Amino acid sequence: MARSQPIAPNVGRLSRSQVSAKRGLFKGKKTSAAPAKPETPAHTEKTVGGKANGEKRLVPTNKASKYYPAEDVRKPRVSRKTPGKTALRSSITPGTVLILLAGRFSGKRVVFLKQLDSGLLLVSGPFKINGVPLRRVSQAYVIATSTKVDISNVTVPETVNDSFFAKAKAAKSTKEGEFFGEGKEKKAFPEEKKSEQKAVDAALLASIKKVDNLAKYLKASWGLSKSDRFHELKF
Repeated sequence: MARSQPIAPNVGRLSRSQVSAKRGLFKGKKTSAAPAKPETPAHTEKTVGGKANGEKRLVPTNKASKYYPAEDVRKPRVSRKTPGKTALRSSITPGTVLILLAGRFSGKRVVFLKQLDSGLLLVSGPFKINGVPLRRVSQAYVIATSTKVDISNVTVPETVNDSFFAKAKAAKSTKEGEFFGEGKEKKAFPEEKKSEQKAVDAALLASIKKVDNLAKYLKASWGLSKSDRFHELKF
């Protein structure tokens, strides 16, 4: 039960096959040997003065702690995994038109610009066409279509990164009315983000206008009807 947390007495959350898969025994035994550590003796011999002390005494190298908890304290397992950058699906390339499946803009079509350091996708509507601004989305919540937009002339500023979307922490309200939202002023959208949105969308709109009916395609929302068979649809 070391790798499977119990949900009831003697009942683990994972099955026997899931635990064996986590242990990775199917990979075989490790052939690489760990580097040998220098052995330290458990006791060291020290001379002690006095006639009744026997002149020599064995002292333990690592002394036991005087204090210990009354109950066993669980220690978290040390993870040796290093998180890497999320691999993109082969169908998602710069300029691919994606369909959002979750969030406030679900059903909207957006243009994929690049992948950020966090592994999330940077997309834009553009805002002037369908109201979708620069956003971060996970590739798990998008459908990649076969339609592509030429974004060779679109340059995304280096400032548009993961920190660009971080929200500033609001100051703590001291008054009772501010806690319930009374008399709270609405914050204005930063002008820097507005200018960067317009700079990216200007080049994107220029390439969209070159293709007939592409702007109408991006503006139209997508959804399923009762008679649609999702497994037979081609995007």
